[in-house]
Amino acid sequence: MRKLFFSLAITLVCAVVLLGEHFSEYFYLSFFVLLPLIAIGCHNAFQTKRAILRNYPLLGMLRYFFEEIRPEIQQYFVENDTDGAPFSRELRSVVYQRAKRQRDTLPFGTQRDLYASGAEWAQHSLRPSHIDPASLRVKIGNHQCKQPYVASIFNISAMSYGSLSAPAIRSLNGGAMLGGFYHNTGEGGVTPHHLEPGGDIVWQIGTGYFSCRKPDGGFDPEKFKARVNHPHIKMIEIKLSQGAKPSHGGILPAAKVTAEIAKIRGVEIGKDVNSPPAHSRFSDAEGLIRFVAELRDLSDGKPVGFKLCIGQPAEFVSICRAMKKLETYPDFITVDGAEGGTGAAPLEFTNSIGTPWIEGLTFVRDTLDLMDLKKHIRIITSGKVVTAFNLLKALALGADVVNSARGMMLALGCIQARRCNTNHCPTGVATNDPNLAVGLVESDKRVRVANYQNQTVNAFAEIMGACGIASTADLRRSHIYRRSETGNVVDYEQLYPSVDAEKRNSGHDPMRKGGNPFAERFLEMPSAF
Repeated sequence: MRKLFFSLAITLVCAVVLLGEHFSEYFYLSFFVLLPLIAIGCHNAFQTKRAILRNYPLLGMLRYFFEEIRPEIQQYFVENDTDGAPFSRELRSVVYQRAKRQRDTLPFGTQRDLYASGAEWAQHSLRPSHIDPASLRVKIGNHQCKQPYVASIFNISAMSYGSLSAPAIRSLNGGAMLGGFYHNTGEGGVTPHHLEPGGDIVWQIGTGYFSCRKPDGGFDPEKFKARVNHPHIKMIEIKLSQGAKPSHGGILPAAKVTAEIAKIRGVEIGKDVNSPPAHSRFSDAEGLIRFVAELRDLSDGKPVGFKLCIGQPAEFVSICRAMKKLETYPDFITVDGAEGGTGAAPLEFTNSIGTPWIEGLTFVRDTLDLMDLKKHIRIITSGKVVTAFNLLKALALGADVVNSARGMMLALGCIQARRCNTNHCPTGVATNDPNLAVGLVESDKRVRVANYQNQTVNAFAEIMGACGIASTADLRRSHIYRRSETGNVVDYEQLYPSVDAEKRNSGHDPMRKGGNPFAERFLEMPSAF
């Protein structure tokens, strides 16, 4: 009862202070204000789950209110332009500006400390060149592919319908159609929302086999064949793992599993959809490569590849050995970094599992070079790429094509509220709540997505020209400089030595002595996949 009287006393004091001498005049009004507060105070005083509310039935509610709005306070009033995470305000702003075709220049010089450890830059040339942005396209498809695809160097990374709203998916694909780049479906499969706008599609097939799934959850070749011949589907990507939660499987919370999504995916409505951590169609490296060949055959020769976040290096080398043994080569490999992630993932997986982007990308490129496989395979990469300099760095490290997920989300209007896993995204991007999704106007957002991609590629062409580089094929790790912890300046060639001309295309197996330094740590490990 002490808590109840305390709550009543506080409430009455507040009412008297607020109303003063007019308290009696507004008795009935004050009664209707006090009654709900008394009821709330009584409920809080006798509930058993929250100690703060039992001890402070009304004042304690302020604690939960401020905790709820803490991310907004942090973003709008505390963080400066360069220290926000995972993307700073400076980076978010340049995406918004390019998406809206607004001024994207900075006044009064950089706010970054160029003498701090980790500062990066590219060296310009006194003989700059001109690069036509329209020429920055890459052919994907080796000699075993009948329908090669010519891709932009900058595209939309994997994000599923279900994780993102229907208007968001249609806006992304509409932007891809307007801008002439591709849109990866994510493991949620191909849906009408991907196909309706007319943009190029990369169909990602995950462990759940959505859109080509048998009732028991296995892969259905007939369903795949019936769907893959759609003219908008240009490539097929087998997802082995992703950066945010490698070897965990996709997570779609029950709140996002609507009747439509349940029908598309072949799952139960209103229940969590947790994809298996591994594929049921194959269980080893040779099985994966045979699956690549099967999908290529079923699709009548469309480019087929796989996506992974590098884990145990010996497993990737096993895949490369299987390629050579079977003489079957994927058309592309997508390398995701552990810092990726647009949806729900366990904290430990997000923070502590998987190889970071740079190490993963350089390892894959060097391994393919050493084993004489790169000539057959394009490397696509993704991992916090939102600016033209990020794009330059990715291609210099060994990629041919780059995907962006969160950059494209920001172009849609994402404000980094970090509520993607709650179904309460305030901008209507990462939610299936129709009351929130309605705020996303497709006719405007698809143009913004196309603008952002176009402006970023244009900026990349300008940077290449400023560095005096005539072609993306001429980009090297030595073009990117970094300040070390000791203050010394080194280039990425020193940090991550690439395969030299003597070893390149020699067929050398990096699991033997003298190969890739990162792989040499695992020389004694047997092939594990």
